Amino acid sequence: MTSEFIAYIDEAGDEGFGKLKAPTQGHGQSSWLILGAMIVPANQDRLVPSWKRNMLARFPTKQSRDLHWRQLKHDQRVVISADLAKLPIRAALTLSHKVTIPGSKHEAAFKKPGYLYNYLTRWLLERLIDWCERQSPTGSASLRVVFSKRGGTNYRAMKTYLNRLSRGQEMYRSPRNTNWSVLDISGIQVENHSKCAGLQLSDCITSAFFTALEPNMYGNTEASYAERLIGNLIKNRSGAVREAGLTVVPGLHAASPNDDQLQFLRQCWGG
Repeated sequence: MTSEFIAYIDEAGDEGFGKLKAPTQGHGQSSWLILGAMIVPANQDRLVPSWKRNMLARFPTKQSRDLHWRQLKHDQRVVISADLAKLPIRAALTLSHKVTIPGSKHEAAFKKPGYLYNYLTRWLLERLIDWCERQSPTGSASLRVVFSKRGGTNYRAMKTYLNRLSRGQEMYRSPRNTNWSVLDISGIQVENHSKCAGLQLSDCITSAFFTALEPNMYGNTEASYAERLIGNLIKNRSGAVREAGLTVVPGLHAASPNDDQLQFLRQCWGG
């Protein structure tokens, strides 16, 4: 019997790194780009809209029926992150600290539109596929993916790229042995955030971790929201979150996090 899963994928931050925002400036490109996925068993997907409605019911004066992290106040973010932590969902994120790209051997490639996004997508999907297979009692699993629609992304090119990976034609070979047949590439969906409850919940998860790492205009980060969600992160074959639920590119120390960011990442990894 095949175990079926659905992953809702959203991003926080942007791809650019030519004019990165200084910690105490309100303009410029984000220092981090994060891709995050909320994973649910397919047989529970029908419950996702009700989960969102129940969260919004906690804010009776909120006019918009969309759940969007940027529109939430601090107290509301606390409620949402706590409610998400109680749901039968799992999460996985890949994080790129873009300050490490300028001057690196990858700079020229990642300047091309979509390259960094697709690269992080690959890392994220490899980990989701591995996890889904391990959740199946028979080892047979199927993963369907729904992306949040973002401007400038060529999803047809992404599917072509994923199909090349599935045929073993990747330019940069991964150390992982990924069973790409688990992923339903032809069934990949792209939806507007406002029309999909799963993407709205994924937005909150992804943005909670972004808030923990990306300095605001005062140079501060806020990790309390994401800390509530650490227990939802998927684990690898050794039972660790590292390189599964939370993957840092190009690696923990190579990513050059500051002291607060490093402390948070180590907390997520349990060490």
